[in-house]
Amino acid sequence: MSNDSTSRFSTKVENYIKYRPHYPEAVLDYLKSENILLDNSIIADIGSGTGISTEMFLKNGNKVYGVEPNQSMREAAEWLLAEYKNFTSINGTAEETTLDDSSIDLIVSGQAFHWFDIEKTKSEFTRILKPVGNIVLLWNARQLDTTPFLKDYEDLLLKYGTDYNEIRHENTDEKVFDRFFAKYKVTKFENEQIFNFDGVKGRLLSSSYIPPEGSPLLSQMLEELRKIYDKFNENDKVQIKYTTEVVSGSL
Repeated sequence: MSNDSTSRFSTKVENYIKYRPHYPEAVLDYLKSENILLDNSIIADIGSGTGISTEMFLKNGNKVYGVEPNQSMREAAEWLLAEYKNFTSINGTAEETTLDDSSIDLIVSGQAFHWFDIEKTKSEFTRILKPVGNIVLLWNARQLDTTPFLKDYEDLLLKYGTDYNEIRHENTDEKVFDRFFAKYKVTKFENEQIFNFDGVKGRLLSSSYIPPEGSPLLSQMLEELRKIYDKFNENDKVQIKYTTEVVSGSL
């Protein structure tokens, strides 16, 4: 994981906490039904950020190690998850987790997976996983053109996003999974967020690829966002639809 990727969210943590989508309950039910997640599974959430995915497993009663290199996001998770005695926060990366050999039943990673060095991460995951351990990658993929609002929102990101094309999650594809896993399968769920304008603005500002604060480009981007919102909102609300993708497999 590069230094740039570990620091790029530092100034966006508050919006990240408030406006990033969580995962549908169906994900947890699915992992249990497949015997990927057990009540006593010890979990490492790699690139755990502010703890969105971490909390889902903590609520299930699992012991979770949240491994996160970004200090601002790690500290936010420590504050948000302070009530959970089964949570341990770790300053580490996918390539160097600092976790013990063969100590983890299930490795979980969200969108941070896009930043990992695949070969080094595979070696590290092999080291920390128990012999029958599993890996689950999960993220909320925003639907790009299923509604007129989402189509215009995507066009906005393509127009103003600083490196949006380079980092969008669609760039993580089967070729990467084939390199990483011995075997895997992909399961999908529907998810959504309903926002007023402040929510849509906060969701946008939580992204790593927007122009820097104070930039004329950011002002223009937000002006266009307002026009798009005014065009498509119904009763002062718009819907952002996601496909929650769960990639489960073994090394």
